[in-house]
Amino acid sequence: MTSTARDSAEKITARELAATSGVRHGFFTREGGLSQGLYASLNGGLGSADDPRAVTGNRERMAGELGVAPEHLLSLYQIHSADVVTATEPWPAAPDQRPRADAMVSATPGLGLAIATADCGPVLFADAHNRVVGAAHAGWKGAFSGVLEATLAAMEALGAERARVTAVLGPTISQAAYEVGPEFIGNFTATDAGNARFFRPSTRDGHAMFNLPAYIGARLSQAGVGAFHDLGLCTYGDEARFFSYRRATHRGEADYGRLISAIALA
Repeated sequence: MTSTARDSAEKITARELAATSGVRHGFFTREGGLSQGLYASLNGGLGSADDPRAVTGNRERMAGELGVAPEHLLSLYQIHSADVVTATEPWPAAPDQRPRADAMVSATPGLGLAIATADCGPVLFADAHNRVVGAAHAGWKGAFSGVLEATLAAMEALGAERARVTAVLGPTISQAAYEVGPEFIGNFTATDAGNARFFRPSTRDGHAMFNLPAYIGARLSQAGVGAFHDLGLCTYGDEARFFSYRRATHRGEADYGRLISAIALA
């Protein structure tokens, strides 16, 4: 794919969060950056093999759109866990200095909580009344092990009320593009027979198509979140706007860009 650099980072906003006073957010697309080739153009992945200068420039553009200082756009060393950290001040961007976790929460204005994804589910949380925000990287491992519930609990520790929390799921791989094998299906249904509703048969024996967005929504609803909204955007199917790990893998590409989804208290 080729892409022409734009002057500003392109982002998608959810009306449910955009209408929330004192909260800024954005689900950034792959458009409006400086990167080239496989990473064209708004790659925010600090762990990718992209030119670090381009990634830094891309993140500066995203920080500007979010209304925070570049050094206040915080990222994690994501490990597909249920671990959550509380952000009260900026931390270094270097991989060995970032917290190893998959979600962040904060009640500190001016800190951008930025999650990197390329098929996994980016979930942004806000309790505008109590002025607490959160962001979670919810792939199947994280969602299965409880990262969403852990994020809500960490927000409550800062004074949030989960019944007042709005959670929005950004661009995520859809069921139509997410084929899984027998062991995957067995793990989910052995834990909870009701999880069978998140699978439908695929064309290969023993395999199925997994509905990660619906699973994320069900976990959040069961946890008592005030409102859940899914933007309904598929990373795999929309190459023009989104990076996709699975699409890159199917093509045998050496690497892939990362999308950034971020939220901040104004």
